[in-house]
Amino acid sequence: MDSPQHQLVKSKFRRICVYCGSSPGKKEDYKTAAIQLGKELVERNIDLVYGGGSVGLMGLVSQAVYDGGRHVLGVIPKTLMPRERRAICAFVFAFLCWLKITGVTIGEVRPVSDMHQRKAEMARQADAFIALPGGYGTLEELLEVITWAQLGIHDKPVGLLNVDGYYNSLLSFIDKAVDEGFVTPAARHIIVSAPTAHELLRKLEGMVVASDDPQKDQENYERYRQVVYVRAWREYVPRHDAGAAKLRWEMEQLEHSNKSEIAR
Repeated sequence: MDSPQHQLVKSKFRRICVYCGSSPGKKEDYKTAAIQLGKELVERNIDLVYGGGSVGLMGLVSQAVYDGGRHVLGVIPKTLMPRERRAICAFVFAFLCWLKITGVTIGEVRPVSDMHQRKAEMARQADAFIALPGGYGTLEELLEVITWAQLGIHDKPVGLLNVDGYYNSLLSFIDKAVDEGFVTPAARHIIVSAPTAHELLRKLEGMVVASDDPQKDQENYERYRQVVYVRAWREYVPRHDAGAAKLRWEMEQLEHSNKSEIAR
């Protein structure tokens, strides 16, 4: 019989989206943190949604989850996948470039049309978001999902795995933005951080209020998965009145632009 330490922990999350670098970084602690996060997800019976690569921190966290027996969903744009129709030299070159950037996706592969749809699909599939250390791509994905929460597009928890203080400067910037009136104190609390995977998961779990009604919990789960971006905006009803007018205007402009293009 397994000891209590090895028994699976019941989680409020079914899938978590992890943003992280396709590079391992210079510190060994970054790689260790990625592996520990993967193992923590396995222990809590949580599946992984990620950007579909097998190199760098992406590869380490996805491999840890996959090896632990949990489902891994990699979402990757078709433009980053090799195309069968290319001439042989171009095909080989493109494949090598793709392999260098992403590696071979671990687990299930879900191809999408472009980077925008990739982010939307990753967000739609997840119940919460975690950012490991990473570069421009990680920051862009993280800040966008925070902005979606601020606009009321979703209310899923967002967490920073602040390994060795990697995100201290970002957190200081956000605090400065609050002080200067560019971010509200309420919006500051959209994001939580912790130095270890175990502590961060505990904090994220604490942000989700479970009810005594299983049916209501299921409805909340389905609602959490309704994240909208670009094309999916047409199916979205904003929860925050402050952002609703702007979103409606942008939707109308997008539809008007599409009609104009068709007319041409």
